[in-house]
Amino acid sequence: MHDVIRPAKLAHIVFRTPDLARMIDWYCTFLGAHSVYRDAAIAFLTYDDEHHRIALLQSDDLLPRPEGKMIGFYHAAFTYRDLPELLANYQRLKALGIEPYRRIIHGPTVSLYYADPDGNEIETQIDVFADAETAATWMHGEVFARNPIGVDFDPEEMLRRLAEGVSVEELKRRPDDPRQV
Repeated sequence: MHDVIRPAKLAHIVFRTPDLARMIDWYCTFLGAHSVYRDAAIAFLTYDDEHHRIALLQSDDLLPRPEGKMIGFYHAAFTYRDLPELLANYQRLKALGIEPYRRIIHGPTVSLYYADPDGNEIETQIDVFADAETAATWMHGEVFARNPIGVDFDPEEMLRRLAEGVSVEELKRRPDDPRQV
């Protein structure tokens, strides 16, 4: 039997689009990214020390996105350092007219879901637990088995409670699991 050799990281995501300029503007705004390279057909964007995290390909012969649910890629997720940073980014995006269509405390994460101009779904999140092992242990528990999706939350209410001094640990906790910290 051969040992499995796993990738070191997920490097980037590539999207095809009929409107390259619009998507470049959106991802640069949404992620605080900048263009590493751009021409009339392709763009490479990054927000950190990776040479590119998002690639965008201009294509004029694309079929329109079908309505409703479909097979295939569902969404990409970007993790922020902590809850105050996630909520500050939410406020920044909201001020620019970019609002999440869904907000969920999953248990292992607190997540905000957005749609880019082409309808691709993008998640911003924070990890609730200190490490992956603790999160995985919690995910094997009764609360997650009963509801693996999580509980909706109001980011405005969360911001208000944070300003009132409610602890970040309390705000990250799923309301249907009083034992979670």
